[in-house]
Amino acid sequence: MQPVLFLLISLGALCSLGTAMTQEEKYKLKNQVVEMFDHAYQNYMDHAYPADELMPLTCRGRVRGLEPSRGDIDDALGKFSLTLIDTLDTLVLLNKTTEFEAAVRRVLSDVRLDNDIVVSVFETNIRVLGGLLGGHSMAMMLKEGGQHMQWYQDELLHMAKDLGLRLLPAFNTSSGLPYPRVNLKHGVGGPATRTGTETDTCTACAGTIILEFAALSRFSGDPIFEAHARRALDFLWEKRQRNSNLVGTTINIHSGEWVRRDSGVGAGIDSYYEYLLKAYVLLGDDMFLQRFNIHYASIMKYISQPPLLLDVHIHKPLLPARTWMDSLLAFFPGLQVLKGDIRPAIETHEMLYQVTKKHNFLPEAFTTDFRVHWAQHPLRPEFAESTYFLYKATGDPYYLEAGRTILDNLNRFARVPCGFAAMKDVRTGSHEDRMDSFFLAEMFKYLFLLFAEPVDLPFDVEDYVFTTEAHLLPLSLSTAPHSSPAPLNRTSEEELDDSNFDWTCPNTRLLFPDPAFPRNLREPIRSVIDKSCPRPAPYREPGMGRPPLRAHDFMANNPEHLELLRRMGVSLIHLKDGRVQLVQHATQAVSAMAAEDGVRFMQEMMELSSQQQKEQLPPRAIQIVSHPFFGRVVLTAGPAQFGTDLSKSSTGVRGFVTVAEPYSGCSEITNAEYVQGHIALLQRGQCMFAEKARHIQKAGAIGGIVIDDNKGSSSDTAPLFQMAGDGRSTDDITLPLLFLFHKEGNILLEALKGYREVEVLLSDKARDRAAIFKGKPLPGSLIEGSVDVQEAEEDCLTEATTPTSFEPVGQSQMSTVELDESAPEEVTPAQEEVSPVDTSPAEEVSPIEAEADSVQSKEERDSGKREDSEPDTDSSSQSVDELLADWREDLEAFQQMEKDEL
Repeated sequence: MQPVLFLLISLGALCSLGTAMTQEEKYKLKNQVVEMFDHAYQNYMDHAYPADELMPLTCRGRVRGLEPSRGDIDDALGKFSLTLIDTLDTLVLLNKTTEFEAAVRRVLSDVRLDNDIVVSVFETNIRVLGGLLGGHSMAMMLKEGGQHMQWYQDELLHMAKDLGLRLLPAFNTSSGLPYPRVNLKHGVGGPATRTGTETDTCTACAGTIILEFAALSRFSGDPIFEAHARRALDFLWEKRQRNSNLVGTTINIHSGEWVRRDSGVGAGIDSYYEYLLKAYVLLGDDMFLQRFNIHYASIMKYISQPPLLLDVHIHKPLLPARTWMDSLLAFFPGLQVLKGDIRPAIETHEMLYQVTKKHNFLPEAFTTDFRVHWAQHPLRPEFAESTYFLYKATGDPYYLEAGRTILDNLNRFARVPCGFAAMKDVRTGSHEDRMDSFFLAEMFKYLFLLFAEPVDLPFDVEDYVFTTEAHLLPLSLSTAPHSSPAPLNRTSEEELDDSNFDWTCPNTRLLFPDPAFPRNLREPIRSVIDKSCPRPAPYREPGMGRPPLRAHDFMANNPEHLELLRRMGVSLIHLKDGRVQLVQHATQAVSAMAAEDGVRFMQEMMELSSQQQKEQLPPRAIQIVSHPFFGRVVLTAGPAQFGTDLSKSSTGVRGFVTVAEPYSGCSEITNAEYVQGHIALLQRGQCMFAEKARHIQKAGAIGGIVIDDNKGSSSDTAPLFQMAGDGRSTDDITLPLLFLFHKEGNILLEALKGYREVEVLLSDKARDRAAIFKGKPLPGSLIEGSVDVQEAEEDCLTEATTPTSFEPVGQSQMSTVELDESAPEEVTPAQEEVSPVDTSPAEEVSPIEAEADSVQSKEERDSGKREDSEPDTDSSSQSVDELLADWREDLEAFQQMEKDEL
């Protein structure tokens, strides 16, 4: 155990060529950390306590049940003043002893742990149990100092034991793996508990128990907690994939079968590896180090692709499971420092630092070419944690500058009057009304330690181990009296061939003989990220061949394709908005090989969406220029990724519209004599957009407008829709093709019913009427005798774009892809009002849109529909009034898009 401690102490002496930060600068930054902590903590106490968390935008507390549910994220909230408990040992570290003593008294007098509420076992363990134990450790340390907490009689420890007993029912499974949730009052199972029916849990959820439970056993003398935690770890070790020595992300708590077989070091697995190594540090049991070393060798062999850390499949570890990384893996360089493997730690940290500098914060997920994949950032501390440990290991002032960057970005972009707000989107700087307890528990600890001198610290941090929530547990627990039964499945001697692993810390002078070595490692990574390196091609094992169905070939209305999906365990779920959702259950595949084909198909589908997301185009305009509209009606249209680029045309394309026959445009046009020289109207569905374009182009059309068949859809409420090709070359398509949602398309169709000849202008933005009519007298009013519209409505509308996002949708234990029913190339971005992933298993959801037949039926627009093919004057006039009302709505929406963009 001592060699690991020596690592953290000795590596700090390493010299560096970085420019040293002056003591005065470090002192100012240290004080800045304290001021920022005060701002966050005091606002929580003033505006939120005794609620679990602060809502910094609305300056109030988040009370579960009183605020709209955020899904699994709310399982961390148990009406037990979460933020206060999570912050206890931070107060002591920052020399706020008086505030700590007051906080402990508040916890003892106000906090109840017997609430009838279902909470996450994982989150409650690391945040609340860990917070109580960290607070107890600090209280004992201060009491022994003789000046503070002299009244303390282990009250926090008693609360910790009470909480531990309330968590124990979750471990009542045949495997020893805990249920993911427990009712604090009623336990698990039975109607009153509202839990106990779950079958799956994440590896980190079951494997991140040992530090807190072992500390509780050794503090209290009751071995039951440590025994249950060891049993869970033993079971996970037993269920590792024996060839790759990797573990999956999600496991069935009853059978031990892996539900998700992807393996990495980020969300869902991260702290399992962390706790194996730290359990060795805290408890002195060599078995934990042996297991960690075996896992670590496989991580470095399969997952680590410096500077990247990419998930793989546990059964086929040379096969990538995804092409993006999540932000939780940012802890891993810090763990590598503890292990003593500094070189890859420097490389991965540098990659993370450059991504941070590109986006101000680490996005929740980012691609292998360092673009945003999931745009949220809930003020996670893992990057600050690794920055601190690398500074301890190298003494390189470069990491002080990295810490300064973190501070500056928090103050510039996240600070609000009532605390610090999470980033809803790192690209736009929008906020979320959220300040998680881990922000106070972890972020300010690591930043304070980064800039503080030893004399600034009230105790020697080398005497403690940090939990995954940065709570402090004393290393003296390794010698505390305890009684624990022998593990059920000790690692055999054959499995413990540890000859390749050092049992002592590396000599840093041999590790870095050249003091410029760390800088030389960083430089190529920085330049690669600056140039935004291309994505590596997915590896395919020899003999594996191609999957039986490629994503770009998939058609949702092709029975043969649907049968292939079924064999791969992929099913389709129809959504109300006309799209379908692809969901993969590997267990439903006809064979293991078919399941792997399904995984590859889903991965291709998400990769396809990611590529198209980069090509997002701004909206286009369809302007009705004929009588009686005369250019005042502008419809917001979606662009196509093929055909004429209207943004490069100064005049646009102008012509009369006609309905193509067949209306779908999916076969040869039968009324070509009417379509020739006109702009063809088509209905969405039944075939690819590119196929429609080719058919009307062959018939002589000068342009095309595709109208959504999903009744009720509108550009007012739906995100921008853009049409993509069919996976093949579309260079042969030379006419412009635009897309209208149902509402806007109906305006055009009603105009065609009322006025036999309707002329439109297709362009990148609405044109000034003077430019449209080129010197001719401008028409006065929309219809004879009507009042002129306001001058502002006559002004040319400028181009506006709709911000898009590529977000996770919920949390699931299956691969999920959303798309329309036939073509994966049409992309509609997902809505942004979604929760970020936590350490629970989050699945990748890719919003891939394709042409679809409508599956949703709504009421017909009563004002816009008329049955008569030959309307009389009164009905025609009435229709125009209704068209004007729709047009004004559309105009307001277009203007609002301008404001939103600005």
